[in-house]
Amino acid sequence: MSGDSVEQLQKFRDKYRLNFPLAGDSSHKTLEAYGVWQEKKLYGKVSMGIVRTTFIVDKEGKVQHVFPKVKVDGHIQEVLAALRS
Repeated sequence: MSGDSVEQLQKFRDKYRLNFPLAGDSSHKTLEAYGVWQEKKLYGKVSMGIVRTTFIVDKEGKVQHVFPKVKVDGHIQEVLAALRS
């Protein structure tokens, strides 16, 4: 989920020719509820932003697994392993 507006997400989707919907939360209510809208520091500058996190949610809507502070390299393998277990 992104903190971008629907319009921004549509432009991103079209630019990269994605064939799936993107979820946006410009009010940050859902991002805050999941605890991923947090204070971040980069080069000494403090700002609010999304801490990249992956949630595996089952068919009933229950969170089954959380991957906090995701690093892109190797992450897909971690997710696939969790889905197989």
